Amino acid sequence: MSSSSKIKVMIADDHAVVREGLRKLLDEQPDMEVVGEAVDGMQAVKKVKSLHPDVALLDIAMPELNGLEATALIKEASPETQVVLLSMHIKDAYVHQALTSGAMGYVLKASPTSDVLESIRAAKRKEHFLSPKINSKLISTFLKNRETKPAISGYNLLSEREQQVFRLLVEGKSNSDIADILCISSKTVDKHRANTMKKLDIHNMVSMVKYAIKIGIIGPELWDEP
Repeated sequence: MSSSSKIKVMIADDHAVVREGLRKLLDEQPDMEVVGEAVDGMQAVKKVKSLHPDVALLDIAMPELNGLEATALIKEASPETQVVLLSMHIKDAYVHQALTSGAMGYVLKASPTSDVLESIRAAKRKEHFLSPKINSKLISTFLKNRETKPAISGYNLLSEREQQVFRLLVEGKSNSDIADILCISSKTVDKHRANTMKKLDIHNMVSMVKYAIKIGIIGPELWDEP
């Protein structure tokens, strides 16, 4: 198979041994080619912007930006790049957020390597893939509800940019960090922050974090993952 017809994959994980294992696995496939690696979420976004791979294979828990936030920025920067997330978490909240962010695949780290390969091939075909252990009806139910009966909540009333700022704030990012990540001014971050707090009727960061945990945007399991 010629190089031009292979699925071009970018790998992002903060553990070198994981990246090496994934590269070896993918290099053994006649229809895949690893075109780049990243060690954190921020670098993953930058690599996608320069390489425009067919598929970005991301660990869900990385420094700088987690895989969920990186997914949203990747889809914004390179819409044709599909994202597959690797995670040890099976909770619906994480899967829902992954799909909302634009991921095409969600693969549990305990899954066989065949699932990783199939998820990449499915993503290239623009088809969703979930590890079999995750409820097989989750995708269709979630997408159907999103299209036919949008959830009425304060968070869903936020604009896409306001949601990005909200998620970065509750992760502990400063205004200057957020400005750098989203390539906007600190003044614009302040504006989005104020609008977000007004729409959610939240008046301080403690309340914002509590709200984020309540709706499943963040959780102790995600941030404590080694």
